[in-house]
Amino acid sequence: MTDIDVLVLGAGAAGLMCAIEAGKRGLSVLVIDHAKRPAEKIRISGGGRCNFTNLHTTPANFLSQNPRFCVSALKRYTPQHFLKLVEAHRIPWHEKTLGQLFCDNAAMDIIHMLLREAEAAGVKLWMETSFTAVSKPDDRFSVATSRGALRTRALVVATGGPSIPKMGATGIGYEIAKQFGLAVVQPRPALVPLTFSDDNKILCTKLAGVSVDAVVSFGKTRFREGLLFTHRGLSGPSVLQISSYWREGQPITVDLLPQTDVFAALKAGKTSHGKQDVRTALAGLLPKRLAEELSAAHGFGGRLADQPDKVLQRTGSAINSWQLLPAGTEGYRTAEVTLGGVDTTALSSRSMEANDVPGLYFIGEVVDVTGHLGGFNFQWAWASGHAAGQAVLG
Repeated sequence: MTDIDVLVLGAGAAGLMCAIEAGKRGLSVLVIDHAKRPAEKIRISGGGRCNFTNLHTTPANFLSQNPRFCVSALKRYTPQHFLKLVEAHRIPWHEKTLGQLFCDNAAMDIIHMLLREAEAAGVKLWMETSFTAVSKPDDRFSVATSRGALRTRALVVATGGPSIPKMGATGIGYEIAKQFGLAVVQPRPALVPLTFSDDNKILCTKLAGVSVDAVVSFGKTRFREGLLFTHRGLSGPSVLQISSYWREGQPITVDLLPQTDVFAALKAGKTSHGKQDVRTALAGLLPKRLAEELSAAHGFGGRLADQPDKVLQRTGSAINSWQLLPAGTEGYRTAEVTLGGVDTTALSSRSMEANDVPGLYFIGEVVDVTGHLGGFNFQWAWASGHAAGQAVLG
């Protein structure tokens, strides 16, 4: 039986960061993961270039039943801290938009950086290693793995959530939490495309591939970014963002022309270009294909001069405040992250340790802290991993 100080379950962003920090403190650290390669989510993120952090990170960029839980870790390990590490490894990067930082070359640069740091800290990494049982018979944890039994003074759960199951993602971290008496906030897919089952699905299918700058709202929450029509419904950054807030059975509102008051524009056109057809006027404001399909779906048409203001107002509302009722989401299959997770009331916000189970830690996506799109979830992985790595067995 192998005896170690710290066993980390999961070789993703949070798990590797925790292992590095714990290893630097002279602890014996082993990371195990069932996958063939470490940090697969890093590898595929950001179109293969990894949006590794966001310069504008604040607690307001995260969803949790306890919005204050993330404050401590985020304050102690900031985007600037991670950027300093990136630059120390001479990894070229650029800011895309809205504070989002990407690798110039490839996400593998970040993975190689983490693996070099882990090796320098004496961390051992066992890939293609699964675990079947976890227990705490005494003051140490016992973990049965495909490579034999392990005993460890501290167990760090960094197994992520069930999003993107084709990469082997599961909800096993929640099972460990429940086994030791910790509550789990109901998980669900987040940062995920929305789907439709009504006439809007037909419309979206016809418009698949068309993208626009849009404001998508749910209740008081709104995001202005790109919107993309797909064969199943709506995607793009603004839709992915709102999906984390949307609740089934309730509508979202889409403004397809946030920079233009469509009713005012059509009313002005009624005076200056009265003979122009409504569809032609809309094609001057929106992508032609979008204008045509919306006009066909809503029955827009006829000379501007012949349209009562009430009709033009309805036309404007259909574009500036389009109400849609999603049927659902594309689910974990395409969700970038998982909302919900281990209830933060059971954890220390300083160390990520379970309050009632000494030596048991939960970090990263498995915890009920979920970031907006744009590098925030990686920053939570770095910050929570750093917090646990600094505190474990301290």
